[in-house]
Amino acid sequence: MMTTVEFYFDFGSPNAYLSHRVIPQIEARTGATFEYVPVLLGGIFKATGNQSPATAFAGIKNKVAYDGLEMRRFVERHGIAQFRSNPHFPVNTLQLMRGAIAAQVAGVFESYVDSVYADMWERGRKMDDPEVLRAAWSEAGLPVEELLRLMQTDEVKSRLIGNTEAAVAKGAFGSPTFLVNGAELFFGKDRLRDVEEEIVRQQRVRERA
Repeated sequence: MMTTVEFYFDFGSPNAYLSHRVIPQIEARTGATFEYVPVLLGGIFKATGNQSPATAFAGIKNKVAYDGLEMRRFVERHGIAQFRSNPHFPVNTLQLMRGAIAAQVAGVFESYVDSVYADMWERGRKMDDPEVLRAAWSEAGLPVEELLRLMQTDEVKSRLIGNTEAAVAKGAFGSPTFLVNGAELFFGKDRLRDVEEEIVRQQRVRERA
């Protein structure tokens, strides 16, 4: 039985991007599969009463600076030299996340995720600008018109809402959130080591059974 980790993500989270860059290493070491689940972070915040760290901790002396330090440490530890802060942050990700669902329907999900994450957190593009979005998708070789058409369908809109509601029901309050084999919940890029340890623990339990 293969271990599956649900990864609830929104392109607006730099920590979800950093997790995305580390996940392939964990998959290679453990044989686990990370299932990417597009959610709308704003919807999760609304449902749980949560706020972005930039808002929640804005008035706490030294907190934001320390978060930046931890991010730099993570980037250096994992050699993610391409990471850049997006100068347009925060970016409204509703269309991007509908686009992710549309990309699943169109069969281009993996390339879509890679290209949009790079546009957001490596190239620093303003991806809530429709013209920038179109140009970026075209540059990546994605089926622009098909994605734009699918994004407007009730099926895609409903699936994004359903993913978001299901994530909250399973305990998510932000992104990145990880659920190992539908049982063990972890939040944040700094818990990826715990995620990997849980994967290994469950594999050992199955081997002994």
